[in-house]
Amino acid sequence: MSGMLAQPLRYTPDMEQPADDEAQTIQSLTETLGKISQTTFENSGHATRSVHAKGHGLLRGKLTVLDNLPAELAQGLFAEAAEYEVAMRFSTIPGDVLDDSVSTPRGLAIKVVGVEGARLPGGEDDVTQDFVMANAPAFSAPDPKKFLANLKMLAATTDKAEGAKKMLSAVARGTESLLEAFGGKSPTVTTMGGQPETNILGETYYSQAPLLYGDYVAKIGVFPIFDLSKQTGAPVEVNDNPDALRDAVAAHFAVNGGEWELRVQLLTNPETMPIEDASVIWPEDESPYQPVARLTVKPQASWSDDGVKSIDDGMAFGPWHGLAAHRPLGGIMRSRNTTYTSSATFRGQHNGCPMHQPKALHGA
Repeated sequence: MSGMLAQPLRYTPDMEQPADDEAQTIQSLTETLGKISQTTFENSGHATRSVHAKGHGLLRGKLTVLDNLPAELAQGLFAEAAEYEVAMRFSTIPGDVLDDSVSTPRGLAIKVVGVEGARLPGGEDDVTQDFVMANAPAFSAPDPKKFLANLKMLAATTDKAEGAKKMLSAVARGTESLLEAFGGKSPTVTTMGGQPETNILGETYYSQAPLLYGDYVAKIGVFPIFDLSKQTGAPVEVNDNPDALRDAVAAHFAVNGGEWELRVQLLTNPETMPIEDASVIWPEDESPYQPVARLTVKPQASWSDDGVKSIDDGMAFGPWHGLAAHRPLGGIMRSRNTTYTSSATFRGQHNGCPMHQPKALHGA
C-alpha cells in the first residue's frame, strides 16, 4: 500500500466466536473471584475488590473530547466535542492489599460521568462510561479458560505469606529486568511480582481487550503527556514504605496537575488483531493509537477519607458500565460482565454501602 495505512473494519457479529462452554467457564471465574473476596474479607473485616484491591490514587478531573475528529474516530462517546467529569482510580492487581515491595502490574479505572445515549443492558438509567485498563497492551491470558487457570493460581496465594511474596517479587523483578535488557517481556513474570518499581503515574494504560467503537472495533489507551511523561520509568523506593506508590501520587498532586491523552487503536486486520485472543498485541505499525480526548486533573488530595468513601468504596468500575456503542468484545471482556457485577455486589453487601453509578461528581 506504499506506506498508506489500511482502513478500519466495521464490526460484524461473526467477528466474535464464543466457546461452546464459555458460560460454565465464566461461572467458575465468578466463583473463584468470590473466594478471593471472601478470604480477604475474613482477614480484614472490610470487603475489597477481588482483583485490583489496593488503590494508590483517587482523582477527579475532566475529559475533553477533541474537536474535528475524522469520521472513523468520531464514534460513541467521542462523536462530538464535549467535556465530561471523570473519576480515576490507580491500583495494583492482587486481590489482597499488599506491601508495595510486592511489585505487581498496575491498573487505571476511569469513570466518565454525564454521558447520554443508548446504554448497555442493566444500566439504562445511568449516565456513565467506564474504561478499565492495565499497564500492558495485551492481556496475560488469551481467553476465559486460560484466565481461569491463572486466576486459580492467584486465588491460591491470596492472603498467604506476604514475606515470601516479597522475596518472590525481588527475584521476579531481577528476571524481568534481564528479559527487558534483551528486548523481551514476560506477562507471567510481571504478574508474579516482577513489575519494575517505578512511578505508577508514568505508566501507559490499555484496555488490553477490544471493545465496540461505534461502527468499528478498537482498543483504548491512556498515555501520560507533558510533566507526567517525565515520570515514565522514574524509580520509587518501596522497601521502607508499604504505601510508597500512594505517597508518590499524593506528593505529585499536592502541588501539580496532570494530563493524559486518550487514544484509540482501530482494528484494520482481523488476522493480526484478533478479538477472541486478548493476549495478542495489535501491531501499531498497522494501526497506530490515535488521540481522541484529553484527561486533565488539577492539583488535589489524591488520597483522602472523602475519596475513599466516594470512589474507592462507593464506586464500582467495569467495562460493561457504559454505552452500547462501546460494548466490550471477545471472551475476556464477556467474562468481565457477571464477574465484576458479583464482586461489586459482595462489596456493597458486606460494607453496607451499595454500589451506585453517579449522576454527577463534585470537586472535579
